Amino acid sequence: MVEEQKIVRKTDPKFIEEIIEYGSKYFTKEEMERLRACINCGTCTAGCPSGRRTAWRIKKIFRRAQLGLKEDALKDEGLWDCTTCYTCAERCPRKVPTTDAVRVIRNLAFRSGVANPRHLAVCGYLFRFGHAVPINDETRVVRKKIGLDELPATVHKYPEGLKEVNKIVEETGFKKVVDEAQKEAQKKDEKK
Repeated sequence: MVEEQKIVRKTDPKFIEEIIEYGSKYFTKEEMERLRACINCGTCTAGCPSGRRTAWRIKKIFRRAQLGLKEDALKDEGLWDCTTCYTCAERCPRKVPTTDAVRVIRNLAFRSGVANPRHLAVCGYLFRFGHAVPINDETRVVRKKIGLDELPATVHKYPEGLKEVNKIVEETGFKKVVDEAQKEAQKKDEKK
């Protein structure tokens, strides 16, 4: 399917700088600067296991970042299709830390209120259960069958730890960002 053409009216030439600066909090500045070196060769896209089953096109998001198309890059639903397997980063001929750059752009998107509904659901699990993968009865049976404790050494086993998890998400502001993103998602649903 061919994307609808649109006229670009607003660019943010400092968007690439924003990505590099924000990413430099977690990775080296030199690594983040490599995002400028992306030549859109498509090696990342061609080798991506997720790209075989989704419309995931990392090179498109990087090009948008390079061109200052901040809104388009942050709102690209494909941004959330990366499984962080690092195949793209290992194969990149320009040594762009692709997976890490995707994580940085996701964080920027999330901070601006853009989030994938599936990821918001995972955040809900974190708030309710203390981690993103709740343990159900079926999982307990499988864990026991393979010789593990029915419950991992998480808040499932130590429910008092949930208070600590929720304190962390409150104090870091993460809960507030998730709540705002959920409100935005709800508004979108109501408009449909």
